[in-house]
Amino acid sequence: MEEKNQEKKFEERVLLVRRVSKKIPGGNYITFSALVAVGDKKGKVGIGIGRSLEVPPAIQKAINYAKKHMIEVPIVNKTLPHEVQVKFKAAKILIKPAPEGTGLKVGSVARVLLDLAGVENASGKIIKSRNQIANTYAVMKALEVLAKRNKVYAKKSDK
Repeated sequence: MEEKNQEKKFEERVLLVRRVSKKIPGGNYITFSALVAVGDKKGKVGIGIGRSLEVPPAIQKAINYAKKHMIEVPIVNKTLPHEVQVKFKAAKILIKPAPEGTGLKVGSVARVLLDLAGVENASGKIIKSRNQIANTYAVMKALEVLAKRNKVYAKKSDK
């Protein structure tokens, strides 16, 4: 019974579905990969990639992976606690806090991830990369850095 309640509280969004074709001696071998984001709009968000011969199983695998690998995002007054700039492979991400009423002024996958995390006001920029998978992992890395810094500041204020 508890598991069903837990299933319902997560919101899922498919960010990307790719059709992957591979040449084999008998012809073409076709699979699908899906990139999915999962969040509870209360500070938890996760991403996952699933691969399968059909689209629905690929999406389900990605959702399961994302739920198992969620991170906690610190939220202060419906925005981020501080600015963060991260580089992941070719992607560079800049995410900043924004004043009340601004909304999410970030592009593509960053908007979806911040929305699923529960951040209502933020601005940012994705620099150099147009690869949605790399951009997604870069945003997640930026959100992880936010969480780590927030813990450090909390420890310093305790002393």
